[in-house]
Amino acid sequence: MSNTKEIQRRIKSVQNTRKITSAMEMVAATKMKRAAEAVLATRTYANLSWETILNLSQVNGVASMHPLLTRREKVKKVGVILITSNRGLCGGFNNKIIQKAHDSVLKHPYNKDNEPIETEFILMGKRGRAIYKYYGYNIAAEFDKPDLAGTVNEVAPVAQMAVNDFLAEKYDKIMVAYTDYVSASVQVPRVKQILPVDIEAQDEYLGIMGQDTRVGVDKEYMEQKSEKHASTGDHTQEYTFEPSPREVLDEMVPRLVEVQLLQALLESNASEHSARMNAMHQATDSANEIVHDLTLYYNKARQAAITSEISEISAGANALSDQ
Repeated sequence: MSNTKEIQRRIKSVQNTRKITSAMEMVAATKMKRAAEAVLATRTYANLSWETILNLSQVNGVASMHPLLTRREKVKKVGVILITSNRGLCGGFNNKIIQKAHDSVLKHPYNKDNEPIETEFILMGKRGRAIYKYYGYNIAAEFDKPDLAGTVNEVAPVAQMAVNDFLAEKYDKIMVAYTDYVSASVQVPRVKQILPVDIEAQDEYLGIMGQDTRVGVDKEYMEQKSEKHASTGDHTQEYTFEPSPREVLDEMVPRLVEVQLLQALLESNASEHSARMNAMHQATDSANEIVHDLTLYYNKARQAAITSEISEISAGANALSDQ
């Protein structure tokens, strides 16, 4: 690096890289804004629809009317829908959700009969393949993931596969591993149970951006609700089903699964673009620091070269004068 031309070449290379990372930051910021708007537009509907089906599952006799609402006594196999990105350059976004999914599996290795629980993954996003590369889990299927999801049709094939496999008893539980969008700087990896629909399952709700006003989001709400029912003697809500409970649930529950998967995808997309924006911002800042340090080093090297040349000229002049 003592050669000034080499330093100049290095500075130009870093400056070109800085232009690329800066452009990628702006693109990611634009996509993040659109994705965050989509998240906010659908989050209330997704949460209220989830609350509705949770309430339905508590009505006497309703849970037993539909297999998607019925918990199985023995869990032998679990399917996990893993949502990652298609590309890299987004910091630790993919590593965090993959690690979260792996930790979730390790948390429940055995069922109540002390038998090992088998886990398979259904991927949305190419980077999810790392779950096999690093941990050896079996991948049952892989679906394309759009960078900016718009309609429920984009998750319909995944939802249909999940419902069909659960009804066929291929899986006893189906989870979705996604990244919850909190803010542009905070994204939280989560694992949520979507089948069977169970009010006792942890992490029931999607989305925690801004002030958390979700109904039933924590145990305090559920306790207040139970106390209210205890004081009034009303432990159930009355629902009227037309034409019949089974026909209504046959249509309603699969649609709910689609809505929950769509919301998880929207949350993950917003988180991905935020993570990429932050990663490219940090890369641009690092490039600026490198250019600054290289410029100082170049100036010192150039000054040293000039001083050396002056010294040589002075020495030559002195030698001629001595003659």
